[in-house]
Amino acid sequence: MLLLMTLSLLQSPALDTIALRPGLVLTRSTVVRPGVYRLAPAEGDSAVIRIRGDGVTLDLNGATLLGGPPEAAPDQRRGIAILIEGGREISVRNGRIHGYRIAVLARGTTGLSLLDNDVSRNWAARLWSGPGHESLADWLYFHHNENDEWLRYAAALYLSDVRGGTIRGNTARHGMNGLLLVRSDSLRIYNNVFSFLSGLGVGLYRSSHNAIMHNRLDYCVRGYVHGVYRRGQDSSGLLLYEQSAGNVVAYNSMTHGGDGVFLWAGQSTMESGQGGANDNLFFGNDVSFAVANGVEATFSRNRIIGNLSEGSEYGVWGGYSWETVIRGNRFVDNVTGVAIEHGQENRIEENVFERDRTAVRIWANPSQPSDWGYPRNRDTRSRDYAIRGNTFLDNRVGIRGARTEGVTLAANLFVRVDSGIVASVDTSGWRRVSSEAGPTSALVPVRQWRPDTTDGEAPAALPGGIQPWLPPGAVRGRQTILVDQWGPYDWGAPRAWPLLADSAWSGGPLRLSVIGPPGRWRVSGRRGVLSLFPEAGAVGDTLVVTPTAGRVADLEIELEYVGEEVRPVGGPVVAAGQPYRFRYQRFAAAPDWRVQVFTWDSAGDPRTREAAFRRTLATQPVLERSERRLDWMWSRPRIEGMPAERFAVTAEGAVELPPGDYELIAISDDGIRVWVDGALAIDRWEPHESVVDRVPLSAGRHQLRLEYYQVGGWVELRVEVRKR
Repeated sequence: MLLLMTLSLLQSPALDTIALRPGLVLTRSTVVRPGVYRLAPAEGDSAVIRIRGDGVTLDLNGATLLGGPPEAAPDQRRGIAILIEGGREISVRNGRIHGYRIAVLARGTTGLSLLDNDVSRNWAARLWSGPGHESLADWLYFHHNENDEWLRYAAALYLSDVRGGTIRGNTARHGMNGLLLVRSDSLRIYNNVFSFLSGLGVGLYRSSHNAIMHNRLDYCVRGYVHGVYRRGQDSSGLLLYEQSAGNVVAYNSMTHGGDGVFLWAGQSTMESGQGGANDNLFFGNDVSFAVANGVEATFSRNRIIGNLSEGSEYGVWGGYSWETVIRGNRFVDNVTGVAIEHGQENRIEENVFERDRTAVRIWANPSQPSDWGYPRNRDTRSRDYAIRGNTFLDNRVGIRGARTEGVTLAANLFVRVDSGIVASVDTSGWRRVSSEAGPTSALVPVRQWRPDTTDGEAPAALPGGIQPWLPPGAVRGRQTILVDQWGPYDWGAPRAWPLLADSAWSGGPLRLSVIGPPGRWRVSGRRGVLSLFPEAGAVGDTLVVTPTAGRVADLEIELEYVGEEVRPVGGPVVAAGQPYRFRYQRFAAAPDWRVQVFTWDSAGDPRTREAAFRRTLATQPVLERSERRLDWMWSRPRIEGMPAERFAVTAEGAVELPPGDYELIAISDDGIRVWVDGALAIDRWEPHESVVDRVPLSAGRHQLRLEYYQVGGWVELRVEVRKR
C-alpha cells in the first residue's frame, strides 16, 4: 500500500509556477513567482485574473498585485484583481492585493477558501463630513441588494452565492468594506482583521449559518466627531441584513464602530411582518465605544449573551424585537444600556449595568409610521417582558417603562441607583416578585473583561482561534475615533489634526494638535505661512499656524518626528528612534458670498412653475447676509430669520485662484443650479437627498452664482473651491 501511494505521488503533476499577467485564466492549481505585479484592469471594473473549474488553488506565494499607483486617491481605484467564476473547492492564499475596487470577487462557488491574504488599501469613497458637522451625502444605504446593489460600495472581498468554506487570516484595512457576503452560507470566518474601514468590517445579506468568530473588526466607522456629532451613518463592525439567520457571532472585537453589530430584518419583513434576521447568537463579543449602538437587533428574534458594551449611545437597541434573550452581558458607561421599543416577550436576565444613565428602557410610541407594513400585519404592542437577576450599579435610572404591559421583575439588585423603577403612561400588569440578587463583589475591572466560556450557550472556540480583544494600554474610547476624508485614523503614524474650534476655517489662524505614537517633533519646512508657534514639541502639543494674508489660503507644513516605531498607511515601517517626516496641507478660498433668501408657495413652486419662481426671485428677500463660507446643514434653521421650509436662496461671489488644479464642490438637498463665469456648470434641479457635484476649475478669477431651493426636512447646502 505504501509503495502504491509513493508511486502515485511521483506520478502527480507538479503545480505550475507562473508569473502573473493581465487576462490570465486559471483552470488548474498554480504557485506564483514572488514579486510585485502592476496589473491594472483593462477597463472599468473588469477582472485582471479569472479562476474557473474545480479543485483550483492559487498560491500567490507572497506576491503583490497593484491595481494602480499607491498615491492614487482611494475613490479612483478600479477593477477586480481576482474573479472566481463558480467551481468547487477553490482556494486563494498568501497574496498582497492593493489598489483595486475589489480584491477578490467570487460567484457561485462551493467550498471557497481565502487564506492569509492582505487585501488592504482598496477602494473607498471620499467622505464629505468634516470637523464642524456631518454631510448627509455620506450616509450608507444597505436596504436593497437583490441585484448586487452593494457592489456600488465595493469591498476587499465580495462573495455572492457561495456555499461552504473558510475565510481565515485575511487583513483589510484602509478601505471601505472588508468582507461582504450575499446569499452565502455555511462559511467559517475567523482570525481576520477587517479594521479601520469607512463602511463595514463584515456585511451579510440573505446569508445564514455562518460562523463569524475570533475576528478584529474595530474602527469601522464614518460620520463622527467627538463632542460635535455622533451618527455613524450606518457603518458597523458587522452588518446582518435581510433574512440573515442562524449565524454564530462569537469572540470578536467590534469596537469603535458606527455600530458594533447592526442587524435588521429586511425589507420583506417590513412589508409583510413575517420572517426576520432570526436565531443568530451573539456571544462573548466586545462591542464597546460604538457611535450609536453596541448591538442593534431589530424586528427579529435573537440571543445576545455574554458581551461587553462600554461607552456607547446604546448598549443594545432592540426595536420591535421579540422572544429575544439578552443575558449575561456587561453594560458600562452607556447612555442607555438596553433600549427596546414595541418589543414582545423579551428576556433581560443576569446582566450587569454599571454607570449607564438609564440601564433598561422599554416603551411603545403613541403612533407608528403609516407607510410601514409591519405594524399593519402583526401585533406591535410593548408587552410581556421578563427582567430578572440583573445588577444595577450607579445608574440614574434602573428600569424605565411606558405604554408597556405584562412585565415581570424578579431578583434584581439596585446599588446606588437614583431611581430604581420608573413606570409611567399605560403600564399595567407590572409584577415585582423580589428585589434582591446576588453580591457584586465578583465583578472584575472592565479592562480585564473576557467572555465566560463556561456559560451553557458558549460556542466552542475554533481551533487556532485568536483572542482578538484590544490589549491593555491600547487606545480606547470614542475620543480616539478620528475620521478624515478617507476614513478612520489608525494611530500608527504621527499626524497634525485640526482642532474643533477651527471647523469652519476660511483662512484665519489654525490650531493643530500633533497626535500619534509618543515622541517629539519639530517643524522642518513651511509654505504659505505667516507665523507658526511653537517650532518644536511633544506629541499631544498644539501648534498654532497663521497663513499669509489674502482671500486664498494655501499652506503646507512639514514636521519631523522621532519616537516610537511608525507604521504609515501603505508605506514602509520606520524603526523606533529614526526620523519620520510628515506634512499637513490646507487650502481655503473665500468667495465672500452675497446671499439672499426668499420664500415661495405653490404658485411659485420652483419644481413646476419656473416663470413664477423667477418672479419670486425678483421680489424683496426675507433675509440678506454675507457668508465667507457657504456651508449649511440642519434639520431646524440655525440662522435667525431663516424659514424652516419652502425657501429659495441666491448667492454670488468671486474667487481668484493662483496657478494650480482646482474643483468646485456643491453638496445639495433639495435642488441647485450653479453658474461659473456665466455658464451653467451644475444643474440638479429635481428634488433630491444630499448629493455631491464636482466641477473642474482652472487658475484665475471666476465669478460664481447659484440658485437653491428647499422644500422641507433636512437642509444641506455647501459650495466651496478645493485644490485637487
